[in-house]
Amino acid sequence: MRLTEFWRRMHEHFGEAYAESFAQDHLMSELGGRTVRQALADGWEAKDVWKVVCRTQGVSALLR
Repeated sequence: MRLTEFWRRMHEHFGEAYAESFAQDHLMSELGGRTVRQALADGWEAKDVWKVVCRTQGVSALLR
């Protein structure tokens, strides 16, 4: 998954403003206590981060 697709899905699920806030501020134990942005910066694949977001945040099956 490309980062552009990852962010499109994040914005579609959370809304543009909250997606940015969630990615920056929400620590996720499933990402080793990182935020979405930290996980991506630390080298996690976008598809793996997206899977965690889907599993933990009730993402619609249409966006998975």
